[in-house]
Amino acid sequence: MSELPPPRPNRPGRRWLLLGVTIAIGVGVAWFLSDQLSLAALARREVELRSWQAQAPALVAVLGVILYVVVTGLSLPGATVLTLLYGWYFGWLQGVILVSFASTAGATVAFLLSRFFLGDLIRARYGERLSAISTTLAREGPYSLFTLRLIPAVPFFVVNVVMGLTPIPVTTFWWVSQLGMLPATVVYVYAGASVPSLQTLAEKGVGAAFTPVQLGQILVAFIALGLLPVVVRGLLAFARRAKPTVAKTEA
Repeated sequence: MSELPPPRPNRPGRRWLLLGVTIAIGVGVAWFLSDQLSLAALARREVELRSWQAQAPALVAVLGVILYVVVTGLSLPGATVLTLLYGWYFGWLQGVILVSFASTAGATVAFLLSRFFLGDLIRARYGERLSAISTTLAREGPYSLFTLRLIPAVPFFVVNVVMGLTPIPVTTFWWVSQLGMLPATVVYVYAGASVPSLQTLAEKGVGAAFTPVQLGQILVAFIALGLLPVVVRGLLAFARRAKPTVAKTEA
C-alpha cells in the first residue's frame, strides 16, 4: 500500500474533454445555488417547498441526494448550508441518513476525480511528499483518514483531493469517510432540524427562531464535536501503546 498507483494510459484528449464538462457542470450548479440557497430566497419559498415535499416525498429525497452529491463531488461551496437546510427540510433522522450517504458518495466522486484528472500531474511534481503520505497510510491504515475526517479545521474537499492521489482503496476511503463524517453530520443536521421556520429566522433573527434551551443544546453539540477529535486521538494513542503489552503477554 505504500507504493503510489502506476500512471494511467495517456489519453489527454478524452481527459481534457471530461475535465471541461465537469468544470462546466460545476460552474452551472454554483451559479444556480448562489441565488437559490440564500436565506431570503428559501424563506420566500418555504410554503412551496413544504407543499412539494408533501406531494412527492420520495422524488424530493432522491433529488436532494443528487444535489448534495453534485455539490460535494465537485467540491463546490455550500455543503454546510445544504446540511443545515436538509435538517430543517427532512427532519433529523431522515436528514442524517440522506446527508451521511450523499456526502460520502460525493466525497468518493471528488476522490475519483482527483485520482483520474490530477494524479499524474501532481504525482510528477510532489512524488516524494505523496510517497511519505502513502507510507503513513500503510503504517496506520485507515486511522489517519478517520482522524482527518474528525478535524473541522481540515476542509473535507482537501482530504478528498489528497487521498485521491494516494493508493488507498476506494472501498476503504468510502467506509472510513462514512464513519468519520457521521458525527459532524449528526450535529449540523440537528442544528438545521431545530429551526422551526425559515421565515421567522429571516425576519426576526436567531433569537426569535430558537428557544434558549435549543440554543444551549446546539452549543453543547458543537462543543462536543470540537472535543471529539481530541478524545479519539487519545483513545487511538492508548490503543497503540497497549498493543505491544498484549503481544508480550501472549508470548
